[in-house]
Amino acid sequence: MKRIVLPTDFSENAFNAIKYALQLFKDEECTFYLLNTYSPAAYQSEYILFSPGQIGLGDVYQVNSTTRLEKLKLRLENDFKNPKHHFILRSAFSQLVDEIVQTVAKENADLVIMGTHGATGAQEIFMGTNTVHLIKSANFPVIAVPARYDYVPPKEILFPTDYEVSYCEDQLKALLQLQQLHQSHVEVVHISRGYELAENQLKNKQKLEVIMKNTSHLFHNLPDQGVIEGINNFQLNRKLNLLVMIQNKHTFLERLFIEPVIKKIGLHVSIPFMVLQG
Repeated sequence: MKRIVLPTDFSENAFNAIKYALQLFKDEECTFYLLNTYSPAAYQSEYILFSPGQIGLGDVYQVNSTTRLEKLKLRLENDFKNPKHHFILRSAFSQLVDEIVQTVAKENADLVIMGTHGATGAQEIFMGTNTVHLIKSANFPVIAVPARYDYVPPKEILFPTDYEVSYCEDQLKALLQLQQLHQSHVEVVHISRGYELAENQLKNKQKLEVIMKNTSHLFHNLPDQGVIEGINNFQLNRKLNLLVMIQNKHTFLERLFIEPVIKKIGLHVSIPFMVLQG
């Protein structure tokens, strides 16, 4: 049985990501952890000195959070009516990213699926602060679902790589499971820097070919261009349904998050984005 954490701030974007998760795994036995955190900014200084109960806040906010989670669970059960899916509610006075990490560890969860940003997220940035922080600190797969994305089965998956990662099957487990579940085709794209592959890159490519030998896939080599430009250009002429990248300190995904330019231009993809940990 899969264990999947679904954070929510009760925004439409969060609900849309939850719907995506339920449709993505509609044929799988799953336990979904509906997670909401509350940390009112006006009371954070008081919380440092006292417990929420001592200042009369814990009960009010916890009851509100729990009540809304129960309503959400009922809505999902009524809308989807999937006997394979089970819901567990989690409400916590905590920071969202910290609570997600703790929940994944405690429940041995396989995956986190969340919206790219919540009710107050800046629309010009593809991923909100919480999503970026989670991806950078997580040691588990994360799928970020863009706002207003209408579910489409991930039949066509884009997997950009610079072949700087020494791949192993366990690292790509979440991708391989999705590929098998949906009988997907994987487009492996290398964005060239204008040089021939180094010896270590060739070895890593060979490892990747072995790991993907039983999947439907195709390798591509794009001419020298920027990573974002390459990704966006590739998806212009193809109906891709999922972007998958590996987060590793040596890969271009890590450089994208480090470089300030990413906060200005965003990673403008209109499809869900899965990040695997290197």
